[in-house]
Amino acid sequence: MRFVLFYSDVESFNYFTDRIVEELNKKNHECFVLDLRDMSRSGEHSFERFNSFLEKKADAAIAFDGLGIKDRIFVELWDSMNTLAINILMDHPLRFHPTMLRHPRRYIQFCCDRNHVEYVKKYFGESVADVRFMPHAGTYMGEPDLENYEKRPYDVLFSGTFYEPHIYLEQIDEMFSDNELIKMFYHNLADYMTDRNEVSTEQAVVDVMDLMRLIMSEKQVIQLFRFAEPVDWLARMYYRKQIVQVIADSGIDIWLLGRGWENHPAAMLDNVHIINDRIPFKDTLPVMAKAKINLNIMPWFKDGTHDRIFNILLQGSLPLTDKSKWLEDNFTDNENIVFYDLNELDSIPEIIKNYLDNPEKSKEIIKNGFNEVADKYTWTQITEQILACIE
Repeated sequence: MRFVLFYSDVESFNYFTDRIVEELNKKNHECFVLDLRDMSRSGEHSFERFNSFLEKKADAAIAFDGLGIKDRIFVELWDSMNTLAINILMDHPLRFHPTMLRHPRRYIQFCCDRNHVEYVKKYFGESVADVRFMPHAGTYMGEPDLENYEKRPYDVLFSGTFYEPHIYLEQIDEMFSDNELIKMFYHNLADYMTDRNEVSTEQAVVDVMDLMRLIMSEKQVIQLFRFAEPVDWLARMYYRKQIVQVIADSGIDIWLLGRGWENHPAAMLDNVHIINDRIPFKDTLPVMAKAKINLNIMPWFKDGTHDRIFNILLQGSLPLTDKSKWLEDNFTDNENIVFYDLNELDSIPEIIKNYLDNPEKSKEIIKNGFNEVADKYTWTQITEQILACIE
């Protein structure tokens, strides 16, 4: 079969694209990657070569977050060729309402959270006829080195960005400066989500509507979902701030990789180490391998996955993460993963110290988790799922 994939301004998506291309090439499929960043230039991924590749029909176009299929030019192109558009969402579908309403005729959408699949079915079922769950994927790079586990330079590492949560409320206030009721709704939503961390974003929207006794049409409710994105980010950052603070206050050394951490209140403490502002996604993997424990804070996916967990295990490190229903259904605490509770943040330092003091137990969990992920959650399995849906 013949496939088109895309490079974009999202560097991590380009890395994921390369992994899928590798897997498709192993199976002798033809692939072309179009660089959306500058389609006018010449070169291996140019629009000129794209046109040459399409002299023969492409069976499928594979995109992340709609990049390469959502714009009118691509909708018309893929429809004219009867090409199947496969859209892999890496975040909540509330960010992608326009794409779900206008897309190529032959269209499959994958979501990384089972709640997200139900959200799409309920609110966009007429326009998205085929939506499926697909877990994130990790990069398999061979058996990890655990012989020198105790000598690793980082005790605890977190890879991810940080922004002060209040920034997102300021965005809300600016967006709805002339509508006090809606502004109040999103402020209430922020309080509700940080207080009720087990509730998904879409359920929280409905719950706060009920609490405020708001009566709206389904179309208006969908608009509330759409503009809840800043609050979704606020909830993530609220817990990133709290968790890093708890670890820092305990005296445990923690290393932070990603932009914005210089703005965290604990940034000046001697046991808080900021490695870098931002590095390419592929370069984060060997950094993960230098840590005994890698911290994960789920991005409000209450029944979903995150590639950080899979890559932590594939890099031979211990994942310490909050829970989702999917994670609890597919992993076992203290056997192939380690969970903490968002409602018991003060227990996190004790959990960390326990595993730092028991490296043999840590290595046993890592081995079990590595085997689980290597068998089920790498780019090999994701590509097989893509091919199965086409065939």
